[in-house]
Amino acid sequence: MRYQIGRPGRMVVARLEDKDDVLGSIAEIAKKENIRAGVVHIVGGMREGGIVVGPEQDVFPPVPVWRKLGESHEVTGFGTIFWQGDEPKVHFHGAFGKKDMVKVGCLRENSETFLVLEAVIIEIEGVDAKREVDPVSGMVLLKV
Repeated sequence: MRYQIGRPGRMVVARLEDKDDVLGSIAEIAKKENIRAGVVHIVGGMREGGIVVGPEQDVFPPVPVWRKLGESHEVTGFGTIFWQGDEPKVHFHGAFGKKDMVKVGCLRENSETFLVLEAVIIEIEGVDAKREVDPVSGMVLLKV
């Protein structure tokens, strides 16, 4: 286990509008505000999104199991923001619900707001963690 101690910095409250790119908008705010480390809480609606719901098998490198939202869903979740090179990368896990169906997973692509989505970003000061490609898994992982 590796860890660092930080403290809360600035807090950003954002309203994403219908069809806004969820992950892209969070990354854009982090880049514009130079938030090098942070957490993000999200609540609202999404109409599109590609989520990973686990690996096919517990082996390295893992083969992801993908699911598509493909229609409006309620969403709530939590993510982290750390940079890989010159770009902020958002790692977000959430619960996505529609009627009696709920999917839980890692949002990775084609994230699109439905009507409105609220995001609260809390900057973490004093932490210099970053994302790097892990040679064993082939995944981009947090380096502390």
